[in-house]
This record gives sequence, structure tokens and C-alpha cells, in this order.
Amino acid sequence: MADGSMMAADSQITEATFAEGRGAEGTDAETRITEIVRGVLAKRAVTGALEAGRNLQEAGLTSLDMVNLMLAIEAEFDIEIPGPMMRPENFRSIQAIDAMVAQVAAG
Repeated sequence: MADGSMMAADSQITEATFAEGRGAEGTDAETRITEIVRGVLAKRAVTGALEAGRNLQEAGLTSLDMVNLMLAIEAEFDIEIPGPMMRPENFRSIQAIDAMVAQVAAG
């Protein structure tokens, strides 16, 4: 595949990924976000159940963790979160992050 064709294919995968809520490997966005959050919490030795609606600060994330979480979400989904969307309420829970990622991806 030529570079241009590969880029077009990647673009189609990305669009389909967010339209269907699934990654290239068939993993849904919420699951990917949950794994990122678990990784950040693990660095603080926080374990246990992590429901999608649970407040992440109450789960043990600090404000610095939230910044790292934002950067990890941008990298995982290959998006850039616009400044006005970098608000605490968009990172309050896995559900909130999932909704924000879908909104950013939709343009």
C-alpha cells in the first residue's frame, strides 16, 4: 500500500473506531479508558472496583494524575483535546472521559 493509501486507510479506521466506539482491535473506547485509569491508579497503589460512573478523584487520582490522564487519553486516541474541554468535569469519571473523547473525535 502506498503511503497515501495507508494514511487514508488509517483515517477510515479512526472514523470507524469512534463511530462504532471500538478500537482497531475491537476494544471499545470505555474499556481502553478504563485500562488507562487503572494504570494511573496502580502507580498510586490504588486497586479495587472501578465503575464507569465513579468519581476518579474519590478513587484516588490527584490533580497531577488528571493531567497525566489527559495526556494519556490524547495519545491513546490520537486526538488533541481543545482547551475549553480541559475541564475537571470532563475527567470526573470514565463515562465523562468517554463522552468527551467521542465529542472530540466527531469534530
